[in-house]
Amino acid sequence: MKRRVFINNTVFPLVMTGLGAGMGGVGSSNLLAGEHPDEKRIRLAENGPMVPPVPAILLTVNGKPGDPKEISVVWTFILEGQPPQIGISVADYHVAGDLIKRHKEFVLNVPSAEIVDAFDVVDMNSSKVGDKYALSKLTEGKAEVVNAPTVMEAPIQVECRVFNTIRVPPQRTVFFADVVATTVHEGVCDENGRLIVDNVPFFGMTAGSGEFYTMGRRVGHIGKSVGRDDIKY
Repeated sequence: MKRRVFINNTVFPLVMTGLGAGMGGVGSSNLLAGEHPDEKRIRLAENGPMVPPVPAILLTVNGKPGDPKEISVVWTFILEGQPPQIGISVADYHVAGDLIKRHKEFVLNVPSAEIVDAFDVVDMNSSKVGDKYALSKLTEGKAEVVNAPTVMEAPIQVECRVFNTIRVPPQRTVFFADVVATTVHEGVCDENGRLIVDNVPFFGMTAGSGEFYTMGRRVGHIGKSVGRDDIKY
């Protein structure tokens, strides 16, 4: 699959606001937030970061000498659109953390629903050293700018260089990174680099249920309230 390359001018589209638009589509219940402001609210017995949806991201990074290249699933969030900057949170038990500290470069691969099973295989093995490409049957590629592997099936790849790191007790490290290149499969973006959401079945995880959902109907866009439609991030 041929890729179009956008250098130093974009952060990956999936992790912006778009994914949240998909949770009210076919098969949803009639309980819609905002329609019943007086609805009774229940405090849950268990506190949790229930902020669905969460981006589904496959991180790829070089391994240690003699070890295979690594694929892992990490929490991901946007720091800034311009300049494009990304944050990731990596648990101590994930082998990717030490590798990111070592190499200072990685790629965030945004998957589509066609590889959701492979995504889960990687996620369930993120704490183990091994050939994740063989295990998941994903295809290894090479990044355009950084020295790191990629997942060729991913319709969006975001290449990153770390500029800061923060330790977060009890068991996490947060890496902040500049986006130095973004590549997409043809048809994923228009000629201006704007994501065409309907062209790819992206999916995310619903934090609070641990399920994967694709995006559904569009319900709005950034800047609608002020008459703008040019904002991507």
